[in-house]
Amino acid sequence: MAYSFGSDEYFMNEAFKQAEIAFEEGEVPVGAVVVCNNKIVAKAHNQTERLNDSTAHAEILALTSAFNYLGAKYLPDCTLFVTLEPCTMCAGALNWSQIGKVVYGATDPKRGYKRLVTKKEQVLHPKTEIITGVLEKQCGDLVSAFFKKLR
Repeated sequence: MAYSFGSDEYFMNEAFKQAEIAFEEGEVPVGAVVVCNNKIVAKAHNQTERLNDSTAHAEILALTSAFNYLGAKYLPDCTLFVTLEPCTMCAGALNWSQIGKVVYGATDPKRGYKRLVTKKEQVLHPKTEIITGVLEKQCGDLVSAFFKKLR
């Protein structure tokens, strides 16, 4: 399906392509892209198995790539598109990055950061805008297929 360039669906579809690469490589299928001024400046997928590194999540790898590409320590003018709700580790990294916006596809009730958040607490940076449910079914179905394949 074609999505109009610049839409949340367009960029989430690009993150989904990264998740498909992870799936093919036997990684938990999560993909991420960082976008600044309607341009993808970083893309990544989970590589915890390949790198033997439990912190090599798509979000962390995409943030590191964006910092390097932009020569910046903070990303307030950027958006992270990620296929699955970030875990608490990734949410902490997103907080430190001061990213302007996070858009994610499927929720993760077992490991997602929101399970630890109350109305009084916040994990992401207070100025970070959050949008959920973009291509939710497509993103969730890929994760479900991965874990079904493992069983």
